Amino acid sequence: MNTRFSGLKLGLPIEVFALNKAFTEDTYEKKVNLSIGAYRTTEGKPWVLPVVRKVEKSLAADELQNHEYLPVLGLDAFSQAATKMLLGADSPIIAQGRAFGIQTLSGTGALRIIAEFLSRILHYDTFYYSKPTWENHKLVFINGGFKKACEYVYWNPETRSIDIEGMIKDLRDAPENAVIILHACAHNPTGCDPTPEQWAKIGDVIEERKLFTIFDSAYQGFATGDLDKDAYAVRLFAERGIEFMCAQSFAKNFGLYNERVGNMVVVMSNTKELAQVKSQLTLIVRGMYSNPPNHGARIVATVLQNPDLYKQWYDIKNKINSIRFTINIKDLLQY
Repeated sequence: MNTRFSGLKLGLPIEVFALNKAFTEDTYEKKVNLSIGAYRTTEGKPWVLPVVRKVEKSLAADELQNHEYLPVLGLDAFSQAATKMLLGADSPIIAQGRAFGIQTLSGTGALRIIAEFLSRILHYDTFYYSKPTWENHKLVFINGGFKKACEYVYWNPETRSIDIEGMIKDLRDAPENAVIILHACAHNPTGCDPTPEQWAKIGDVIEERKLFTIFDSAYQGFATGDLDKDAYAVRLFAERGIEFMCAQSFAKNFGLYNERVGNMVVVMSNTKELAQVKSQLTLIVRGMYSNPPNHGARIVATVLQNPDLYKQWYDIKNKINSIRFTINIKDLLQY
């Protein structure tokens, strides 16, 4: 019997989650899971940052906390703190009112909102992503309304380094108003980032060719261990007056994977159209998921705004991050 759903093709499995499922079901005692990047104990069990546990207990005991709706654009205290973390606490761009953030459903949600805004409101139809890149970039932007997906050269497997000349050539050949997705730091999957000199060259061609930049910042604090150094490229573009949007995720650096804590930052050359941009973003969010959740954003805002909690988070994050890769590499070499 045919139904309305007859003839549907089976969708391909999402590779990283399929791999994680295979790991879970594997009975081999010495297995090592290097698929989904997440904090784990030495026994391989999920691990929550102590400072996150502390803030959660504090919030649970706070009678002033409730479950009312957040505004459509989210928790303002969180967005302000996250935007300062990205652009710098003393950022002149923030002081001039040329940058703002809105809370999103993690970095993926931020990218999806950006894609729809650029395709439907600004009528951009072509986007470029690095070869290779995070697998979801293409899917998110195609679903967001873009028609043309293109790659730019990034990794040279022979030299095991960035092919900066090839990258610059591809960007120079891109059409005006093409959207260029750049990894802010800790490039996924190569882990290799441009040098300051290379970032300057990338900025030059972005300006010359009138391209539009999207930064994907999923790992601030992971590449070098320094939040400021990991935001170098983003701040360089902002200081040069290059307009861009940035998707921030707090899944990794706070271990808040299932809380979907994200921030979308808009940096503009002036404030003339700021109200219009915010209004269009508000309508996109309203029609997509209405408004974001409170819990994870409240945790991040509390930590980033409290010097003692911030230090606890920063210190433990760096300590755990510094030994995590050592353990994984040792396991790989052993087995």
